[in-house]
Amino acid sequence: MSGRDAGTPRSVVSDVRRTLVRTPRAIARLLRLLVHTLLRVARDAWLWGEAWLLDTKKSLYGLAVTRILFGLTGIGLLLTNFSTRLYTFGSGSAWNGEGAEPVSDFPKIWIFSWFHRVAYDDALFTTLYLVLLALAVMFTIGWRFKIVLPVYFVLWVSFIEMTDAVGDQGDNMYRIVLLLLFFADPAARWSVDARRRARTGFRTILPVEISNLLHNLALVALTAQVVFVYVSGGLYKAGGDPWAGGYAVYAPLMTDRFGTWPVLSEFLTAWGPAVTMISWGSIILQIAFPLMLLTRPTRIVALIGIMSFHIGIGVLMGLPWFSLAMIGIDFIFIRDRTWIRAREAIVSAFREEPDESIDPPVESEESRPEPAVSVR
Repeated sequence: MSGRDAGTPRSVVSDVRRTLVRTPRAIARLLRLLVHTLLRVARDAWLWGEAWLLDTKKSLYGLAVTRILFGLTGIGLLLTNFSTRLYTFGSGSAWNGEGAEPVSDFPKIWIFSWFHRVAYDDALFTTLYLVLLALAVMFTIGWRFKIVLPVYFVLWVSFIEMTDAVGDQGDNMYRIVLLLLFFADPAARWSVDARRRARTGFRTILPVEISNLLHNLALVALTAQVVFVYVSGGLYKAGGDPWAGGYAVYAPLMTDRFGTWPVLSEFLTAWGPAVTMISWGSIILQIAFPLMLLTRPTRIVALIGIMSFHIGIGVLMGLPWFSLAMIGIDFIFIRDRTWIRAREAIVSAFREEPDESIDPPVESEESRPEPAVSVR
């Protein structure tokens, strides 16, 4: 066909006809390609998820730090309340009526009623208090963790639910995390149990794949719980006038209950724009937290921001144990490879002699030995 004939109506009609004939076949090919692509993506996602859940336990170092900080939270709370234990939780708190009719439902459950039973016997109450303190120490150092954890959980819930008036939302989060740790392995690193395993070997009662699955699912549930708390808290704040107006941080710091350091509170709230930036910034940080975990740079920003947020609450509002527990949970988002690199850097810094494999010395021309000359 010549170039002059290419533009004739007959050739155009022929091209259109061929296109129409080929269209169903082309659509079928594209649909098959789309289906195959989707199936391949689904298969790869399934295999990746299966490998992630079953092959190895994730965030062992992060959960170890969570265990340590949760244990320190329990120790700190018990020690700081030791001098007022009888008035706050024991016989001296009989005036609030919770000994006869508890506000919480936990003391009505026999397994969580240990402290409630001995509340009016000062000697028994103090003995049980010291037992709980000893369990908190064992929990922190990871000694026989699988045995200590259930006993510590039962006694802790029994103790913390004695007086409803002195509790806060941190108690709920603490209890939920302890429950999830039943299925995880927080003593696999930086614990007495880890040293014993390295010396004598370690075999799980369940098959390795099932043990890994339970551990990683507990980690997923813990992540979901943290995300729900932050996002729901941020959305709740966004709907309040003090937060929308940018002065919500100022109000509690000016009260006797939460203004623990009046001079510091006045200093930090003296500049209005800073108060507004902190108020709005906390809302944005909490709502965006799950999305910021998806990439490493934004995850670093999110973790620094949320930990600074909790440190501010702990110092300025006098809630150190709540803040320490929440910071402990946030450490699960730091990958094991990061913890390993940090540990190696610290160990290397404290070595008496530099590690030549990491930073080999540079030899000068004068310091190099002359090659040996062989004489035959």
